[in-house]
Amino acid sequence: MNAREGTPPTAGDIEEIAARVFETIPETLRKHAAEVRIRVVEFPTAEVMREMEIDSSFDLLGLYQGVPIGDKSVSDVRHDIDMIFLYRRPLLDYWVENNARLEDVVRHVLIHEIGHHFGFSDDDMEDIEESG
Repeated sequence: MNAREGTPPTAGDIEEIAARVFETIPETLRKHAAEVRIRVVEFPTAEVMREMEIDSSFDLLGLYQGVPIGDKSVSDVRHDIDMIFLYRRPLLDYWVENNARLEDVVRHVLIHEIGHHFGFSDDDMEDIEESG
């Protein structure tokens, strides 16, 4: 989907795109996020903004929330599922400003949120993006 005038994609549209592009992420990264849920919301919460020390809600396109893999234990009782939040309005602004394909923007954000959460380097994630 290319940026153009008209009705902007809804949260549901972006969730569909995310589900589709998630399947295009190479298995080396995707296997780490098999149980992760993807949720699209308009903006990050005020709490997230404070925790991340971000001034503008448009500066954050997505966020992986969950227990880091190194901190998980088989004996732990899970209270929440790991989630990737995609922030619709910041994504749409980025999409339009960069005249990019929305699918490419969403895929990039998913790769980086999964990668950062599981300790991949920026170089690793760049290689992953280029490989597929």
